[in-house]
Amino acid sequence: MRVVRVMGFGGPELLVPGEAPDPVAGPDQVVVDVSVASMTFVETQIRRGVDRWHERPQLPYVPGGLVAGLVIMTGERVDPAWLGRRVVADTGETGGFAERAVATTEDLFPVPDGLDLPEAAALYSDGSTAQGLVERAGITTGDRVLVEAAAGGVGTLLVQLCLAAGAQVIGAARGPRKLDVVREIGADAAIDYAETGWTERVLEATGGTGPSVVFDGVGGQIGRAAFEATARGGRFSVHGASSGEVTSIGVAEARARGVQLIGIEQLFDFRPHLQRWATQIMSRAATGSIRPVIGQTFPLDRAADAHNVVENRIALGKTLLLI
Repeated sequence: MRVVRVMGFGGPELLVPGEAPDPVAGPDQVVVDVSVASMTFVETQIRRGVDRWHERPQLPYVPGGLVAGLVIMTGERVDPAWLGRRVVADTGETGGFAERAVATTEDLFPVPDGLDLPEAAALYSDGSTAQGLVERAGITTGDRVLVEAAAGGVGTLLVQLCLAAGAQVIGAARGPRKLDVVREIGADAAIDYAETGWTERVLEATGGTGPSVVFDGVGGQIGRAAFEATARGGRFSVHGASSGEVTSIGVAEARARGVQLIGIEQLFDFRPHLQRWATQIMSRAATGSIRPVIGQTFPLDRAADAHNVVENRIALGKTLLLI
């Protein structure tokens, strides 16, 4: 079967197409005939060798932790009813950039009728994350929400979920192409955080009070500026650090302003809830009330190009490999 391997830690050019034996399902495992492989910004940082949150894979390795496709083989102790089912499969942190992938039955999610495999792959991880962030932050009607990286995979879903909850939503992103996406998904305001004084526009959009909730997926100076614009008594929820560093906020500083910090550590508790949240958001997508933004797709042998657009933050919405 065809695969793509990371041959060394560094740039996207180290993603090299190759061949590998077809996998065999072991006990409690299935083999998925992969139609779609998903990817995340974090995976590009693992490939570069700069991620601080995950153990480095042993080289060479096949990247990709999430796929969607058809179950074509089942191992011992696996219910044969899985055979032939459309699923999203969590393969762990490796193994997804391949024509076939192995997953355990506990890491399978059946794709609901009415939803295509690319949409399911785009929703499973990013949608579950967005659903969890909204739940943990307690978004309600009347909230004024600032979403950073609002044109990304998680960000586009956060915007839509907050709007559905009755909140006013300001989407912040970089550059006109991304701002167009933010407007297309219905945000009340779209603001470019590459521009000087962008937080002043956030304050204007919220009537001078600042956002009552901030979803911080960027960190660094952007996250810091967003915290300083947060309304007194608001909530500041951290879920990413695409800038390279998590927003640094002292507990005493937040307490003095009455701001509730929901730190990036919240993500460590998300896994037990992923299937519940995935069920919720895929049900909404199947009815058309939420839609994932799939901004670009690539064939398997162009995995390096896919990593490049995500790593350099020029991607719109979700990036997928179609295999």
